[in-house]
Amino acid sequence: MRELADNNKPVVNLRPGGRGPGGPGGPHGMGMPHEKPKNVKATLGRILFYIGKNRSLLIGMLAVMLLATVLNIVAPSLQASAIDSLVPSDGEFSMSVFVGRLAVLGAVYLLAAVFTYFQALFAAKLSQYTVRALRKDLFTKISTLPIKYIDTHKHGDIMSRMTNDAENISNSVSQSLGSLISGVITLAGCFAMMLYYSWLLTLVSMITLVLTLVVTRLLSKFMRRYYPLQQVRLGEINARIEESVSGFKTVKAFTHESTVCEGFDKTSDELCEVGIKAQTLGGIMGPCMNCIGNIGFLLIAAFGGWLAIEQVITIGTIQAFITYSKHFTRPINEIANQFAQIQTALAGAERVFEIMDSEPEDEGGNEPFEVEDVKGDINFRNIDFSYVKGEPVLHDLDLWVKSGQKIAIVGATGSGKTTIVNLLTRFYDIDGGEIILDGHDIRNIPKKKLRSSIGIVLQDTVIFTDTIAQNIRYGRTDATDEEVREAARLARVDDFAEKLSDGYDTMLTEGGSNLSQGQRQLISIARAVLADPKILILDEATSSIDTRTEMHIQEAMINLMKGRTSLIIAHRLSTIRDADKIVVISGGKVAEAGDHEELLAAKGCYYELYMSQFAGIAT
Repeated sequence: MRELADNNKPVVNLRPGGRGPGGPGGPHGMGMPHEKPKNVKATLGRILFYIGKNRSLLIGMLAVMLLATVLNIVAPSLQASAIDSLVPSDGEFSMSVFVGRLAVLGAVYLLAAVFTYFQALFAAKLSQYTVRALRKDLFTKISTLPIKYIDTHKHGDIMSRMTNDAENISNSVSQSLGSLISGVITLAGCFAMMLYYSWLLTLVSMITLVLTLVVTRLLSKFMRRYYPLQQVRLGEINARIEESVSGFKTVKAFTHESTVCEGFDKTSDELCEVGIKAQTLGGIMGPCMNCIGNIGFLLIAAFGGWLAIEQVITIGTIQAFITYSKHFTRPINEIANQFAQIQTALAGAERVFEIMDSEPEDEGGNEPFEVEDVKGDINFRNIDFSYVKGEPVLHDLDLWVKSGQKIAIVGATGSGKTTIVNLLTRFYDIDGGEIILDGHDIRNIPKKKLRSSIGIVLQDTVIFTDTIAQNIRYGRTDATDEEVREAARLARVDDFAEKLSDGYDTMLTEGGSNLSQGQRQLISIARAVLADPKILILDEATSSIDTRTEMHIQEAMINLMKGRTSLIIAHRLSTIRDADKIVVISGGKVAEAGDHEELLAAKGCYYELYMSQFAGIAT
């Protein structure tokens, strides 16, 4: 289906990875987040909500984390005791006491290692289960968004939020969450033990704490700016890659490789520049913290040595205090080092939640409406519509399609033909007027029921990565194999499907690239045959099929349209000569209506289109 049609306004694009007007050619940056987090507290709360869905894992992780942390706090005290037993105050060395204390210390280290392993295991499971639930909700949300949202946002950026941003949240949960919780416990425990051993050395070690807080605050100020921006640039480069891959043939055909590469290089350079600043700031954090830690070690060693000379404390106490000091600053260093990742995760989470907070498509009305009872009498009354405010596409359009009629809609490119289809299916809603289906205003009909009564065959076919049979069955998922094969026979799919090695079980690649365009079109037609809709819309349905093949399926198409209200959008005027009524759209309204002979005789818009086409001039 054309990406831009009808006055260059957005048209529904059902092709996976398709490009709406929010692509590189559309409104730049629509839907992109601000460079700084909008509400860190709210974002954290929502992440914690998803973490809390796996309460048993969270409790298990917290339990083993607490045990591992307590053992790590106890270990330095046991070290001090073992060292002091080498030089006992009474002057009598006891090997059994020394060995006993070493054995206890070894057991503590072993248990701490076991609990740390289970902590890592629970954290990994918790992160994966959390991101699985988040991705599921995000994907479900995307499926409920209106077509307009998908048309006005970069597809690559949407995919980046589903993959990169969600993965950053997962990494943060598995690595940063445990560090934060164990860090708080470690800080409290080590501070208590340091006060127990020496309040004076505790005051000395606080100097390094002040330095740590000052440096962290200064660096984090800049990191809060660059890490969210890095995620934005990553989304933009994903959008460029997705667009280039999906339009690869067009790029090659028009020899625009250099242009595409230049555009990619520009975006890549922007990402590189921001990435260098972000990673540099993140990389500086670790060395700064290590330097401050070494300063603390020097101060404690100097003052501790003086206190030992004065026989205020023992050598074992100095060893224990140095270890506790390192344990005390380690959580601060870890949090500082992971601050970059936390910022990235928060930026990604805001981008994810931005989509999840978008208004879903409304379900439509709630009038009693049964698809089986649809007759197909459609009346467009005084329709006004514009994709962009102030730039009308349709104005005061009136069109009545009687039940069972075959109506062809023609007009110059940009006249509003496909827009009529978008409005009938409520992919977009009218600005003024009303569309009546069998006496019901379609705004009062539930959208699922409305769309279930309409079958659409698009010019750009949508083929999923599945078998031929399953692609046809997409028209009606409960269809039997016999019904699928009958639909395929009517649409002439059997002409090529049965010649393949796996027949209808042949697996199609992404977008059906292992089939010709015409074969993909036949599968799309077979899908519509199987759906057996009450109203049929053919949007250039045979444009990709050669004339000979088109002649072969005319009978099937006629049978498919028999007894159904059919709207045919066509540029190839020779295919609509037998329509009950031909409607010419010009200037956003119906300019002419009648059968083929009547319109030719009138020598108006249709006559000009017809004669110019057969004169070989493109319309």
